[in-house]
Amino acid sequence: STIQKQRRELHLLIAELKDRDKELNDMVAVHQRQLLAWEDDRQKILTLAERCNLLNSELNKRNEIIKSLTKRLKFLESQQNDSKITFENTQQKFKELSQKVTDATVHCQALEEKNQSLHCSVLELSAKTGQLQAREQELLTMLKLKDEAILETTDHITEFTSKFKKLENALRAAKMEEFSLNKEKKDLQLRLKELILETNKLKDDLCEKVKENNKQQEEITHLKQENGCLRNELTLTVEKAKRKDQLLQFAKSKQARTDTELSSLRQV
Repeated sequence: STIQKQRRELHLLIAELKDRDKELNDMVAVHQRQLLAWEDDRQKILTLAERCNLLNSELNKRNEIIKSLTKRLKFLESQQNDSKITFENTQQKFKELSQKVTDATVHCQALEEKNQSLHCSVLELSAKTGQLQAREQELLTMLKLKDEAILETTDHITEFTSKFKKLENALRAAKMEEFSLNKEKKDLQLRLKELILETNKLKDDLCEKVKENNKQQEEITHLKQENGCLRNELTLTVEKAKRKDQLLQFAKSKQARTDTELSSLRQV
């Protein structure tokens, strides 16, 4: 009975040892899988380290790009301020030229009115000259008809001749003044055309400055958006690296606990 009892105990112990052996085999398999997972994690960590180095180098490059973009942004802002100053100066010059054009137009109208009045005066003088010529013919006829009043008629002729010369001189002076006024009118018209051309040119320059300013504003907005995207990408990369480090720490702690359990089981 003792031998049977011991046999039963041996059977039980053998069954327990088989169970323990099976558990140990399972633990060894688990340990092998954990080793493989650890090796995979180690390879992933190496890959992540390389990628981290690449990201650090890329981060440095991006920082350099951000610095250059910041410098360029400051330069564009200063250039934009210069463009604003130039735009204000151009507006002021355009106002001055508009005022000059208005003054020249008013002066030209005044000259045209003066020219019209002088033309009327010339017509009146021409009419008076015709009247005087008719009167002279009448006097000459009277001289032929009245020989007895030749001295009186001669005096009248001399008087009228002097008046006629004065009128001719006045007519010549009026024509010269009309010629000078026409010349001045033409000069003012040419100056008016030049001012209009210069005004149109200033308007074109103003439009170009406005387009350039809008283009610089769009470029600044694009650079700001790109800077924000780069910062967000950098933040996400840093968060992923931190999560990978936490997972690695968890795996190491789990591996340490597994090694401890395995050592205790082996001692048992």
